[in-house]
Amino acid sequence: MAEIQTPISRRRFCAGACQAASGATLATLFTACGGSSPTSPSAGPASTLGKLAGQFAGGGVRVNVSGSALADVGGAALVESVAGLFLISRASANAFVAIDAVCTHEGCTITGANTEGYVCPCHGSRYNRNGQVLAGPAKASLRQYATTFTDGIVVIAL
Repeated sequence: MAEIQTPISRRRFCAGACQAASGATLATLFTACGGSSPTSPSAGPASTLGKLAGQFAGGGVRVNVSGSALADVGGAALVESVAGLFLISRASANAFVAIDAVCTHEGCTITGANTEGYVCPCHGSRYNRNGQVLAGPAKASLRQYATTFTDGIVVIAL
């Protein structure tokens, strides 16, 4: 049996072409957000850091370490304060390292850590506990701040 072909209008053809192009674009965007991207975290799973409230006072941010992940050497936490967001880790019994918690790549808040250091959840940049870049896409290190520790309180000097 012979098939009868009817011509389609230019409008219908253009609408169909636009739909196909839009679908292909969306598919590309969705796969770019997946875990197989070359910039996704690759240093193993990162655990989410605990959050601590910091009190801004006298040119610094005060953080109580009692009962937190910072109570033990090697512990780390995300400190939130009106003065900013900081990553803080306990290097020894009396020494702490505080750095910015905002990724230098595109400004995401760093919320994860693994055995190597900190991991940005947006594009997988990794930093050591001193804020130096271990793996990009970030190219610049995180700013480090001086700290003091007295009577269970760490002060991040601003």
